[in-house]
Amino acid sequence: MRTCTTRKPSARLCPAVFLDRDGTIIEDRGDLRYPSQVVFFSETVDALRTLQRCFSLFIVTNQPGVAKGTLTLEDAERINASVVSDLAQAVVEIVATYICPHRRTDGCACIKPNPYFLHQAAKEHVLDLRRSFVIGDHPYDVEFGKNAGVRGVYVLSGHGRKHRAELQHSDAVVSGILEAANWIMTQAKMIPVLTTGRRKKPDAEERHS
Repeated sequence: MRTCTTRKPSARLCPAVFLDRDGTIIEDRGDLRYPSQVVFFSETVDALRTLQRCFSLFIVTNQPGVAKGTLTLEDAERINASVVSDLAQAVVEIVATYICPHRRTDGCACIKPNPYFLHQAAKEHVLDLRRSFVIGDHPYDVEFGKNAGVRGVYVLSGHGRKHRAELQHSDAVVSGILEAANWIMTQAKMIPVLTTGRRKKPDAEERHS
């Protein structure tokens, strides 16, 4: 199987895919408090296994229920930990998760579409945002990426169909997480890998592919 060149160890900066949680990789069932409430989409594991061949994976989720009092920050963190653990058992690595616990009216810096967590992750994990992607089921997810120069993929799962009319821009609109992964992998082959500020020369396999 051919290995994507974007994650070769020689690359100074790594590309990433930032995943919305509810409605994108798991079913959106409202405020989740217990791991037993988590239901993955049937395509999620295959999609993320595909993506991790080329990208580091992160989860970024808005959880306003914390500010509203319908769940605690510990509840939200417990759900994230459960999602990460379940995916790890399926040989999918989530590098880190980020939670905004605020309501939109709170005016915080970290709620999507503010790119706060994109820049934080890039700093903490040495990421190349120019070669990264965001996947989500709300226009704010796409705008979240755009605000940091990251390409956005809008999925019609979760609340995607409901909010599609609000979508002003997206690099791709797809049915769900697997189609999003396949689209991104196609795009990844077109993105040059930067090591020391110069474009990487293609190897023999790439020249003849």
